[in-house]
Amino acid sequence: MPVSHLECISFIFPQMTMYTLRLMRPDDLPEILAIQLEVYSDELQETPEVIAQRLAQVPDLSLVAEDQQGVCGYLFSYRSKRGNITPLDGLFVEPAQSDCLYLHDLAVAPRALKRGIGPSLVKHKLRIARQAGLQHCSLVSVQESVGFWQRMGFQAQTTINKQQAQALDSYGVPAVYMQCAL
Repeated sequence: MPVSHLECISFIFPQMTMYTLRLMRPDDLPEILAIQLEVYSDELQETPEVIAQRLAQVPDLSLVAEDQQGVCGYLFSYRSKRGNITPLDGLFVEPAQSDCLYLHDLAVAPRALKRGIGPSLVKHKLRIARQAGLQHCSLVSVQESVGFWQRMGFQAQTTINKQQAQALDSYGVPAVYMQCAL
């Protein structure tokens, strides 16, 4: 079963700050690029062309969080094989037989931090992956985000092969390959 179903989900917090999760659209790309500039170091900036191509490749797996001011977070993911690592600026390669959901890029605008947006995006994707029969989820953690991912159930993978090490090196910053079972 493909990983594609998304119902519009709204979240309201005590401060009456609401946001909605929905599928990403091409007209969201300028806001996504602006968030990327705000949250990632220069080494981690991916080109607008690669980001647009990813959305075109997997429109059913690209989510945004939106509030009254616009897009305030996003998550790119795709179907993959456990152990495959996407290099920085690499295109998504979906195998014929997937066993893993790969979370490539999660970012939340600084103006929207502390509202649970990141965990909501991740939990929604993990639930859909389970429903689709995928067995694993993996990602690359950068910018000291290992603790966040551990709280989400991921574990750092300490044994990696040469190809995985090369993909991690492409990030130009400390990068940790992490996985969780679904």
